[in-house]
Order: sequence, then structure tokens, then C-alpha cells
Amino acid sequence: MKYVLSKKEQKNLLRIIIALCAFAIIFAVDKSINLAAAVGGSLGWLLPFFLYLGVYLTIGYDVLWNAVRHIGRGQFLDENFLMCIATLGAFALAITRGIGGLDAEGFDEACAVLLFYQVGEFFQNYAASKSRKSISALMDIRPDSANVIRDGAVQTVDPSEVGIGETILVNPGERIPLDGVCVKGTSSLDTKALTGESLPRAIETGLPVISGSVNLTSQIEVRVEKEFYDSTVSKILDLVENASDKKSKTENFITKFAKYYTPVVVALAILLAIIPGAVTREWAVWGYRALSFLVVSCPCALVISIPLSFFAGIGAASKYHILIKGSDYLERFDKANIFVFDKTGTLTKGNFAVVDVCPAERRNEILELARIAEQGSSHPIALSIISEYNNQVGDGETECDKCDGFTVTDISGKGVLATNGATEILCGNEKLMNEFGITFVKSDKVGTVVYVAQDGQFAGSVTIADELKEETPSVIKQLNDMGARTVMLTGDNDEVAGEIARRAGVSEYRASLLPADKVDEAEKLIAGKNKKDYVCFTGDGINDAPVLMRSDIGVAMGAIGSDAAIEAADIVLMKDDLSGLPLAKRIARKTMRVVYQNIVFSLVIKAAILILSAVGLTNMWIAVFGDVGVAVIAILNAMRVNGKYKAQKQIKCKSAL
Repeated sequence: MKYVLSKKEQKNLLRIIIALCAFAIIFAVDKSINLAAAVGGSLGWLLPFFLYLGVYLTIGYDVLWNAVRHIGRGQFLDENFLMCIATLGAFALAITRGIGGLDAEGFDEACAVLLFYQVGEFFQNYAASKSRKSISALMDIRPDSANVIRDGAVQTVDPSEVGIGETILVNPGERIPLDGVCVKGTSSLDTKALTGESLPRAIETGLPVISGSVNLTSQIEVRVEKEFYDSTVSKILDLVENASDKKSKTENFITKFAKYYTPVVVALAILLAIIPGAVTREWAVWGYRALSFLVVSCPCALVISIPLSFFAGIGAASKYHILIKGSDYLERFDKANIFVFDKTGTLTKGNFAVVDVCPAERRNEILELARIAEQGSSHPIALSIISEYNNQVGDGETECDKCDGFTVTDISGKGVLATNGATEILCGNEKLMNEFGITFVKSDKVGTVVYVAQDGQFAGSVTIADELKEETPSVIKQLNDMGARTVMLTGDNDEVAGEIARRAGVSEYRASLLPADKVDEAEKLIAGKNKKDYVCFTGDGINDAPVLMRSDIGVAMGAIGSDAAIEAADIVLMKDDLSGLPLAKRIARKTMRVVYQNIVFSLVIKAAILILSAVGLTNMWIAVFGDVGVAVIAILNAMRVNGKYKAQKQIKCKSAL
């Protein structure tokens, strides 16, 4: 999405261009013919004075006003004050030299300081606005009103006025204002603003709907289950709006540094003007050096570029529907090197699926027999078999042609028996085969194995397991390549957990855990880590709130509609896609790399120019570069964070165990 300058930014850019052009013309003419000498006389300096003053006031009136305003509030040691003292001092020195019959040098430098300072401010505002737009794109999910049905009539009210249990009407094209359940109608919902998912989500009676989605096709009625302040859209907006409140350690350090740094350099500048000036009696020379010292000492490059870098990082993440609650979490996530995952719903899809049929050459026959036996069952294993059979049939068929006429009998704890008088089908575990005296080939596959027999003869076996998400192996490999330690927590037995861990590529796993055990395992990992280690826990955001809160960094994925996730997690992957994790890691790494680059670059250049200014080896033009030039370079460097990030290639995982 291309960024367009606002009217205020366009107006400010026009002012800078006009002032810059005027300054260039006056400066070129002055250096060519010497405007003061061209007029001649003792008052010749007034011509360049008024010409440069016009440029100065055009480009710097707001800086002068802000300085006066901040002085009235007792906040005078800021960049506005330093710019004013340095530039007005340069004007004063030039006037003094003009009155004394010397070349009135300093008007051009004073204008240049403010001119390039405003250029730096423009780049800063542009960069901040661009990052803010990335974040504010999420703000489009805010609903304007709600159509509530009261006493048989539809009333349009503010969403905050609708109570739990009331029914709202959502027309096609409208944004759903509150969380609830569809009680009438069918439609499709656009959840792109929430999850980044391009495909519409089908909705019908009885299914939940979340605020912020757009109703696409048909009118629906929704029974409200959460008040507006507690709704998904409200929580997300609150998270986005307060993302800048939680500052990182680096930001806090820069703030404290600037707090003490600015008064110290002002005091040094005063001493630089007074002590050597009193000794040498060259007040103008040392006053000029002190003014140059003041210009370069302004901490703009640090106090602007560092927060801007973090802001750009948060903005870049939000473009990929990754919500980071603050720069503190971005900084910590960069240091995260122990990644702990819940298995079900995070590394895996959380649903049973057929992963193997043996022997493979009789696949269709075995699935059909199992489909006949499992008809009418709502057990997850039965549903997975039926789903696999339906997918195998193709041509849109979803019914079993041979299922009619079979009577299905459940054999508790063992399986089912299906018979139509002529054919008998057994479908179940080893106990079922043994009970009916069936000689079968025991499967060595990991998962839930269902054995199938027909008329006393073993037909084959179907292995069912929780499916890995397609992106899981690629995500784990990326994290491993970054030097991270990956750990999986699961309630599955050791055999199943080990196979999932092998396929996913995690370096460690903990099996047979009860929900409460996950917290204990997280506590052990946190207690056993080194000081430089950071534990990041990633869960599906529903049952993992305690672990999300206890970890150094909590990441909730696919968490739309989950209050616990939004509240407990530090980072929320709004799209149910684990690949957002290494992407967020890359954004965090780039952000911190840019932050450290800006800190080192700014301090080194400023220190060098401060020393050179103090000993008279530089002039105010170099001081302008030391302040504004360094700030602009740091800002442009910070803008790199809010760029595009290429998705890493996925590693295809095998469907069979």
C-alpha cells in the first residue's frame, strides 16, 4: 500500500522547498558578489541580514514558537531551544561583525542550521506516519454503529449501547460490530483485516461470528455474547493503540541519557565560550565555537531514530498481521532463543486424519469397508475415516453406495460390527480382532490404528493421527537455523510425541503432560536457563494463558476471538499460521540491528565533531551535518525496518507417519 502525504505534510514540504530555493539563490549571489560589499558603507550588512532573515523566519517560525512555549512550561532544554540559541547566536555574532566593519559571516550558517533541521523533522514525520499507517490499517476494523432489534423494530445505536443477549441485524457490506452467534441466515465473512486470510469464511446458524469481520453476501442476525468493551475488535484496537506505551530497555536508556546529556553539553558550551574567551579576549571566535558545539550536541539522532526504529518494527509486523504489544517485547523477542510449543493446534492441526492405509494397493477397498462400519458415528476417528473416504471417491460424491442395509453394533472399548446378513465387517482395535479370532498383521505405525476385517478375513489397517501443519517443519527448521532451542509439550504418549517431534524437527519434547504440567515444564525451563536466555512459549491461545504469561515472551497464534490469548500474550499472530513466528523474529532482529547501528553511528560522529568544534577545526556547516545530517541518516536507516520481508520457502511434510 503506497503511502500518500497528508495535506499538512504537503504544506510543510512546500515550505521547505520554497525556503531551500530562496536560500540557494541568496547564498549563491552572496558568495559570488558579496551582498554587503555591493551595497557598501557601514550598513551594507543589512541587505544580507534582511534577506537571510526572511528565509530564517519562513523555515523556522514554528521552532522559535515551540522554544518560547516550552520555556514557559519549564521544558527548555530540548532541540527547539538548542536550535534557537545556536542560530540566534550566529545572527548576533554576524551583526556584531557587521557593525565592527568586518565581514558579516554567520547569517547563512544560521539559516542552514534551521533549514536542514526542518528537513530532518520532515523525514522523521514521514517515517513515523508511514509506520503508523501500517498499524492504523488495523483501525479500519472499528465499527461505526450497530443495528439492534428491539420490540420488533431495528434501531441504529452505538455498539457500546448494545447489551449481552440482544440481537443485531448485519446487512451485506456492513462490519460486524460485536462478538456473538449467528441465529438467522447464512453468509460469508471477510476476515482479511483481522487475520490476513483472503478466502471468505462461511457462516450459518449456530456458528460464532467475531467483531471486525465484514458481512459479504446475505443479511444475518447475531445474538450478542460480549459487550463492546470486551469484544475482539475492542481488545485489538486497545492493543494497537497502546503498543508504544511499553518502552524497551534501550529506549528508556536513551531517554535517561538525553535527560542528562543535554544539560551537560549546554554547560560545556557556556564554559567553552567564557573561559577561553576570557583568556584570549577573542570572544567572537570562542562564541562561534560554542554555538557550533551547541548545534552538534543536540541529541536528535538518538531521541528520534531509536523510538522510530522500534515503531517501524511494530508497524512492519502489523502489515503481516502480527501484533506486538510494545517495543519491550520486540527487544526481548530478538533475544528469545528457547522456543517452547504446545503441540495440538500449534504444531499440528488439532484434528484426526488418515495418515496411512496398509496394504496400500487395497486402499480403496479398506476405506470403503471402514466407511460402512463407521456410518452414523460422531467419534473423531470415525469422522476422519468418513472424510478420507469422501475425498477418495471424488466427483463430489459424499455418500457410500454400499452402506444401505447394514446394521452397525457398537462393541464397547473395541470397535464396531456391521452386518447385512450376507456380509460381516469388523472395524476396531486389536482386542476386537482377537475376540473374533481374526488373524491380523499388527501395524508398526505410530498413531491410532484401526484394523478392518471382512467375513472373518483380515483386510488391512488404517492409521489415524493428528496432522502436522504444512508450515511446521519449515518454521522449526528456520528457528533451529537461527540457533534456537525448540521444545514441544504434549499430552500424547511418548511414542506418538516422539514421532511428531521427529517429523516437526524440534530438538526436544516432553510427553504425557496434563494441562497443569505444562506450567511446571515452563517453570523448569525458565529456572534452568542462563541469564542471557529468553523463553518464548507459543500456544493456540485458548488453554495456554498461564504459560503465555509465565514465559519471557508469550506468543498466541490463531487467537482471534480468544480473550485469554489477547490478554496474556505479548505477541499475537492473528492469522492461524505458524510461519508468522520466524517472520516476527526476522523483523525483531532487523529492528535491533538498526537500533544499535544508529546508536553507535550517532555517538561516534557526534563525539568526533564535538571535539573538532571545541578546538576550532570545524565550522557550523560541519556542526549542521553532525546534528541534522546524522539525524537524517539515522532516520533513513530506521525506515528500512518497515520494508518488505520475503517469506521463507516451506518444507513439505509427509502426510504419512
